[in-house]
Amino acid sequence: MRTDNSQTAMSRIGWVDFSKGICIILVVLLNTTYGVEKATGTVTLFNSFNDWARPFRMPDFFFIAGLFLMRRIDRPWRSYLDTKVIHFAYFYIIWMTIWYVVRLPQYIEAGGLEGALLLYLKSYVEPLGSLWFIYMLSVFFVAAKLTRPLPVWLVFGVGALLHTLQIDTGSRVIDEFSSRFIYFYAGFVFAPYAFSIAQFMYKQKGAALITGLTIWAVLNAWLVFGHYAQLPGISLILGFIGTGAVVTSGVLLSKTRLGNPVRYLGENTLVVFLSYFLFSVAARIILLKTGIVEDASLVVVLASFAGIIGPVIAHALVRHTPLAFLYKRPDAFRLKQRQPYALNREKLSTD
Repeated sequence: MRTDNSQTAMSRIGWVDFSKGICIILVVLLNTTYGVEKATGTVTLFNSFNDWARPFRMPDFFFIAGLFLMRRIDRPWRSYLDTKVIHFAYFYIIWMTIWYVVRLPQYIEAGGLEGALLLYLKSYVEPLGSLWFIYMLSVFFVAAKLTRPLPVWLVFGVGALLHTLQIDTGSRVIDEFSSRFIYFYAGFVFAPYAFSIAQFMYKQKGAALITGLTIWAVLNAWLVFGHYAQLPGISLILGFIGTGAVVTSGVLLSKTRLGNPVRYLGENTLVVFLSYFLFSVAARIILLKTGIVEDASLVVVLASFAGIIGPVIAHALVRHTPLAFLYKRPDAFRLKQRQPYALNREKLSTD
């Protein structure tokens, strides 16, 4: 039996990890489905499911990423850049390079050696593959810090307008910023309300939460498959409602121990996000080349499972080895905090 304190901790914090776990599963499933369908030329059972999840899959990720920003946003720029920008930039560069090397033969075949080299350089400006999420987090953290002095209603309004305009310039940084920043900023400014609502939902009966989620799932499906979900304004509303649904799902999972694997994935979201492609792609190639599994939908399931479990195992194997830098930023790549002037002067006087 949980105490009241543990209930509060679960409702205010635990649901975050459960929600992140749900999202990372959806992301791996999406990209694995795309890879399998492209390789086989078939449409799998998960194609429609991925369409259904599109309105909320990434908005929820960015919303949650902004939830705890209030704790750090007023820190000095040096400290802020180290934890919120360089941190993600480091992992992006490491894993973007790995991604690039793995796919180098394909890049050379498509654009020649010169084209492949230019692509690598371009990847520092335009994010490569699904790593765009890690890249954009750094951009969002900087944007939030720069807009900190501005009225909340102004930043939120501009963010909502940019999303509604559905900007398509061909630049992923510009387009994703326009489409997603509103969710990140909403997580930042509305965090207290999100935690309060989650705590309220935690006290509700599971049947009530399941009923609410069922109604939302049907409504979301009707709007998506009726081709209304991408209409200006509706997509923004669906993003926020879907985010609420994922939070509700996280709260529901937090009520049972059966959801602990999902919570563990949520606690290690970055680990999975960085390297799932290595394992899902390897599993897909093996399954399709050997013909062990003929059904494309089953290949998606198995390759997605490999993409989720593989990074967790890899992280456990390398965490105490020289390869730990793959998942943990070394001190050499951290901004050292400057000592106060008085301390520096005292040190010089004792030399």
